[in-house]
Amino acid sequence: MIDRLRAGPLGQREFRFLFLGRTTSFVGNAFANVALAFAVLDLTGSKADLGFVLAARSIPQVLFLLVGGIWADRLPRHRVMVASNIVSGLSQGVIAVLLLTGQAEVWQLAALGAINGLSSAFFFPAATGIVPQTVPQRLLQPANAILRLGQNASWIGGAAFGGLVVAATSPGVGIAVDAASFFAAALFLALIHLPSTLKMEAANFFAELREGWYEFSTRTWLWVIVLQFGFVNAVELGVQGVLGPAIAKDNLGGAAAWGLILTAESLGLVVGGLILLRLRPQRLLITATIGVLLTMPFLLGLAGPMPVAVLIVLAALAGIGTETFGIMWDTTMQQEIPQEKLSRVYSYDALGSWVLIPLGLAVAGPIAELIGTRETILAATAISLSATLAVLFVRDVRTISRRVE
Repeated sequence: MIDRLRAGPLGQREFRFLFLGRTTSFVGNAFANVALAFAVLDLTGSKADLGFVLAARSIPQVLFLLVGGIWADRLPRHRVMVASNIVSGLSQGVIAVLLLTGQAEVWQLAALGAINGLSSAFFFPAATGIVPQTVPQRLLQPANAILRLGQNASWIGGAAFGGLVVAATSPGVGIAVDAASFFAAALFLALIHLPSTLKMEAANFFAELREGWYEFSTRTWLWVIVLQFGFVNAVELGVQGVLGPAIAKDNLGGAAAWGLILTAESLGLVVGGLILLRLRPQRLLITATIGVLLTMPFLLGLAGPMPVAVLIVLAALAGIGTETFGIMWDTTMQQEIPQEKLSRVYSYDALGSWVLIPLGLAVAGPIAELIGTRETILAATAISLSATLAVLFVRDVRTISRRVE
């Protein structure tokens, strides 16, 4: 067993610290997802206000992704991640203080969420681009699987425990745990040492931006799937992030039940990661697309809403599908894109995939209040399904294969 670990990604020193840093921060994020939703609902009871707060975080995240991608390719990526975690920890810490002292208002949560979103715009391109620097190519898929396993395992305990803590104490306690996790993650990431071998020749912002755009736009499979996820993320996160907690509060028993459902989804993510530690599908993007289709029964379950026990099963299935897509997508990106341009391409990926999320979060509540929650979820599912099936008409999506290692 020890020899097997040494031969795998965890046998690489820098990868171990990357794993610890990312996993630690996600434990706190699991608390924050439950806590923030119920903090806003406790303050105003409005689904529209919750969508507004979530959208406020997403807008700067989207706007600054390209800048984050360029700096992640310019600087040592782990240093970008450290700085981002410190800023996120500070913003979440202020939110926790406001909630715990009873001084919080919706606009304050939105403004501080925007700071957190800005810092994450720098974190994401660096965190995804750094993986090939920490393991050899033959270990990319298992490395991605292990990173996501750590992330998702943290969600299992974090979401369930977070729901219980919020129900027993207050949302402010959950946000405080998130703030502490960011600082702990920064300490782990600061221990990474990488050779300064990946430096861009150009020092001009727009030249670097054009290089990234060329790599992105000349790969049809890439921009088509990013376009797909512009719609998929907007509608699915609108349903799950805004309507889900409201449905739980009104029909399923509140924060504890929603925490259990999120835990089941996280358990599915872990199961998906374990499957893909061993299974190595040849058709990377076909497998990824099948994974997306597995997320849709959960949306239909929320439309009912179905009983908590059924939603737990459907959430677990959605988790398996989400993880399948994520690992196959990261493996494809890291296989096909040159390392020195990877963070910039990831930033274009994230920009296109996330650009409509603020809109989806902002309109989910008002649309549900206008036409009904069930009808809104059914329409969202139809949009997600149509966008996903459409990518199968692209030849590269059907044919891109794993390279011989």
